[in-house]
Amino acid sequence: MRLSAMGDVAMTVPVLRAFVEQHPNIQITVVSRPFFKPFFDTIPNVTFFAFDEKERHKGFLGLIRLFKDLRKLKIDAFADLHNVLRSKVVRTLFALSGKKIAAVDKGRKEKKALTRAEKKVFVQLPTMFERHVKVFEELGFAVDLSNPQFPEKAILSSEIISIIGENHQKLIGIAPFAQYDSKVYPLDLMQEVISQLAANPQNKILLFGGGKKEIEILDSISKSCENVINMAGKIKFQQELQLISNLDVMLSMDSGNAHIAAMLGVKVITLWGATHPFAGFSPFNQPVENALVSDREKFPLLPTSVYGSKEVEGYQQAMRTITPDSIVKILNICK
Repeated sequence: MRLSAMGDVAMTVPVLRAFVEQHPNIQITVVSRPFFKPFFDTIPNVTFFAFDEKERHKGFLGLIRLFKDLRKLKIDAFADLHNVLRSKVVRTLFALSGKKIAAVDKGRKEKKALTRAEKKVFVQLPTMFERHVKVFEELGFAVDLSNPQFPEKAILSSEIISIIGENHQKLIGIAPFAQYDSKVYPLDLMQEVISQLAANPQNKILLFGGGKKEIEILDSISKSCENVINMAGKIKFQQELQLISNLDVMLSMDSGNAHIAAMLGVKVITLWGATHPFAGFSPFNQPVENALVSDREKFPLLPTSVYGSKEVEGYQQAMRTITPDSIVKILNICK
């Protein structure tokens, strides 16, 4: 099974949890970058194979080596949950060797119709979780996602406790950034959300992000309130997963953090700008009211992009139609 970006990888976790529970005699090998191994550490019957994109598995010859490496594991079937050029090469090699293969249908045509400006087809498309289930169905394995199981909350290390303290406040995670600006809630409005939440001493707000610039911004936000803590750059990725599993609720953009929290069974509130839940990327097992979208009456071309990479002139302020009060209200309901 071949995976790539953080959100893509996180979205496979609930499906794999359901799969191994419903098919306990089947062993799964996940092939992905080493960074993502912690996602799968707690799933029984799942082993992790590190894809070495920089050396051993680099280029076309590297993909042939990857195929040979995987063939040694006596793979019976290959589920391509990414469906890009590299995974197509590997699955083709498995097909030529006589193994069963199946690949995810990303629904590119339907997504194009959803995001185009003219003759837009504004309908809910299948979720990525439903698309992943179809891949396993093609291989002969039914997967039911209606009764999801989640891991227990992780025991927090002394290092994490030394940063966030040890008390019984409500833990609210906020991940205010995304890969593209068109998916990022305006910083001044986000500061207003944080200020409202921080006014309640029973709340502890934990900020998540990465990169030097993001860390600097989060540091400046956290300095204003004692119960607002910037976690970015302070703990390792595996510790971050442990902390997220202990949150009462996560507020995130349409980004990887939303999917990480959801795969751990945490309530997630998402904010949507240029993108929209109809494209199928809502976090797992979250009610529709937890997705706050920009006003389509004022910005009728929304969604303008599947992933947020495309910006439309005049739509830069679309997320300002999501009010801080509405965000705080739903956060208070969820926590």
